[in-house]
Amino acid sequence: MSTDQEAPGSQVKTESETVAEPHTELAEHEPAIEELQQALAQAEQKAQENWDKAVRAQAEMENLKRRTQKDLEDAHKFALTGFAKELLPVLDSLVLGLQAATGDSEEVKKFREGSELTIKQFESVFAKFKIETIDPIGQPFNAELHQAMAMQAVEGAEPNTVVNVFQKGYTLNGRLLRPAMVLVAKAAEKKPADIPSIDEQA
Repeated sequence: MSTDQEAPGSQVKTESETVAEPHTELAEHEPAIEELQQALAQAEQKAQENWDKAVRAQAEMENLKRRTQKDLEDAHKFALTGFAKELLPVLDSLVLGLQAATGDSEEVKKFREGSELTIKQFESVFAKFKIETIDPIGQPFNAELHQAMAMQAVEGAEPNTVVNVFQKGYTLNGRLLRPAMVLVAKAAEKKPADIPSIDEQA
């Protein structure tokens, strides 16, 4: 019998030891694996936080860009606000002068023609720069565009309707420069004769 051959029992023992070794190694590395898993979870959480911050920062930048663009557009659209407000009294004076110029003399006619031409030039320039007139006669009163100077019962006029314009209003690109000064119709007060008596009601 050769001495090179090993007993069957010893061979089985060696195989069982070989099978047991990976379990032992795995058990030894479990703490390291747990640490790595925790580190991975923390890294993923940090990455998510950084991603959220990046998304928020980008959204804020987009909002800032939009606000800046709107501010720039508004600056262009309303740059003439102060200048236009200064011109309105000049136009008012021309209109009042034209209304006061009565008579049939040659001088009055020339004055009227000159005033009308100047007013038309004003209106042309205003239209070019998006300055629009508010002349609301016959329209419902609008507190955003009109300033009521008085209320008066006017026959044939609907209550809360503008029946006279003392001074025209103006807007610049849709923004109010000056409200129109107006007279507003109110409901006529019932006279005692219009109120039915108790006998009539019965």
